[in-house]
Amino acid sequence: MFFWLAKTGMAGAALLRALRTLSPGPRTLAATSSKFPAPAECVLPPWRLSPVRALQLCSALCAGHNKWSKVKHIKGPKDEARAKVFSKLGMMIRLAVKEGGPNPDLNVNLANIVEQCRSKNMPKAAIEAAIKTGAKPTTQHMFEARGPGGCQLLIEVLTDNNTRSQQEIKHLLTKNRGMLSDGARHSFDRRGVVVVPGQNILTEQALELAIEVGAEDVKETADEEEQPLLQFICDLTDMRKVRASLEELGMQVTSAGLEFVPNTFSSLDQEQLDAASTLIEALSDCPDVVRVWDNIQADS
Repeated sequence: MFFWLAKTGMAGAALLRALRTLSPGPRTLAATSSKFPAPAECVLPPWRLSPVRALQLCSALCAGHNKWSKVKHIKGPKDEARAKVFSKLGMMIRLAVKEGGPNPDLNVNLANIVEQCRSKNMPKAAIEAAIKTGAKPTTQHMFEARGPGGCQLLIEVLTDNNTRSQQEIKHLLTKNRGMLSDGARHSFDRRGVVVVPGQNILTEQALELAIEVGAEDVKETADEEEQPLLQFICDLTDMRKVRASLEELGMQVTSAGLEFVPNTFSSLDQEQLDAASTLIEALSDCPDVVRVWDNIQADS
């Protein structure tokens, strides 16, 4: 026992002497900050030679957090916009059923809207439910209004409570620098509008295409996902012919229907344009509003 303790003590003393030899003596702050030794010159003491577990962030947790951030900031808004589109399409279906009946074979407007729903990947069950609820007692209204900068607005509403809808529309207009105004409808004409994707089609090509298919005009616009679209505007009686001509030329028709197209335009500066955009967005978010038409033209 004594031999073992002596041996252990000698080994411990030797280790302490080794540490004193390897460890530099006390130095001043100036000396330590003058120059750091190169990596090759650094000698680690024996107690630093034992394996040390490196600290690492869990990649699975980081990936999960980043993935959720993308879902929240990208997928969320897209899903919200898609839900709004489906809601408005459902209202358009109910309005079409109210005007022409629930049979798409006998109701051209309904058939066009159903096809538009399918192009937006609206679930079949939602389409059928909207057709069934179209027979419920509701009334359609078209409110005429004036917005920021004197722009003219048509607000199409489908509701089961006229008083509630009118109060809500008036509240939104007043809150966002607008007001109900008779006569706005004179700034619009009802026309047939056939819509096709606008990728890789120049303005000159679109105009030539409009002439070829018999449309009165063509306008460049974008959908809710900011994908370019072309709207071919025509007389109500020519809509089927224009659509058939576009399909014969290999164009994919995403929608075709009757819309209010402005015949006079209100030119707005940037401040007025921002205010009008806020107003139209607020109106579009109203549950009873089907569509909002405007005659806005931004200053170049």
